[in-house]
Amino acid sequence: MRIRLKGLNVVRKRLADGREVAYYYAWKGGPRLRGEPGSPEFVASYNEAVTARRKPPEGVLFSVLAAYQASEDFRRLAPTTRRSYVFHIRRIEQDFGDFPLRALADRRARGEFLAWRDRIASISGRRQADYAFSVLARVLAWAADRGMTVANPCERAGRLYRGSRVDRIWQDADIKAFLESSPPHLQLALLLALYTGQRQGDLLRLPWSAYDGQYIRLRQSKTGVRVTVPVHKALKAALDAVKKRGPIILTTADGRPWTSDGFRASWRAACARAGVANLTFHDLRGSAVTRLALAGATESEIAAITGHTLRGVRSILDTHYLHRDPALAEAAIRKLEATEKRTDFSNCSPNQS
Repeated sequence: MRIRLKGLNVVRKRLADGREVAYYYAWKGGPRLRGEPGSPEFVASYNEAVTARRKPPEGVLFSVLAAYQASEDFRRLAPTTRRSYVFHIRRIEQDFGDFPLRALADRRARGEFLAWRDRIASISGRRQADYAFSVLARVLAWAADRGMTVANPCERAGRLYRGSRVDRIWQDADIKAFLESSPPHLQLALLLALYTGQRQGDLLRLPWSAYDGQYIRLRQSKTGVRVTVPVHKALKAALDAVKKRGPIILTTADGRPWTSDGFRASWRAACARAGVANLTFHDLRGSAVTRLALAGATESEIAAITGHTLRGVRSILDTHYLHRDPALAEAAIRKLEATEKRTDFSNCSPNQS
């Protein structure tokens, strides 16, 4: 049986006596192989070379990056998160792959990594720089927990990007404009996000089997949290009216499952047609939290629907949205007025001079 060895490189030379000989290498620039082609010795030397090539060098950051990508912690990440991590890990490998692990304990290491973050910020922006740095910090924290490194110089470094989405709420006018100008398959996407508060990735993968006519049940891919969402009557009407064209609820106009990039492009185009500016699909998640709070839902009730932690719900309501919503102030004053009807001074007016 003939065995094909991937990447095998053959170099032919003519000797002084006129004979032509062939030298076999595991790959171009790789080690020379022993024995005759096809012999057990030849195959064994090829396998040894490939194994040695795949084994990351010890004592440098590259070995930690490779170990992390082979770990259960990495495999548990959502697919989109893993792809993002791999992109930034490749960048880290390129710039710090040969960084000695023993040098992580040097106080100057933190300065080197922060300077690297600054260089990324100048090229790709502060958000990308923060993301790359957070990936490096997470890998080093993982390694430190397992005794692979003696220090994590990237911990508690803060962030460069200080963006805020305080005003990024889908108002009733935005929702109405989108629903009036968009095709049915995108209208359904908006209603699902608005009335469940779930992430784009989970909604694009949501199967019809998750909906039983009263509830939507799903396991969030990012956190692993299982949620059971009672279906709002407006969402139920939309779901029940949809003609099923496959196992997935949200599909393209021709009934195919969405890709993340394809959905984002179609969503941006639909927002442009509707005149909805500076709002994203992800903003519907925060908008769902806000609308539930304005309707009187408690933080625990909101968390049960959206899958946020209580701290996450509180953060959205406290630092991003509700402190600027005039409806809350209006409701508070009306409640105060209703309470003061029982007091002696609520009907008093200042003396007019």
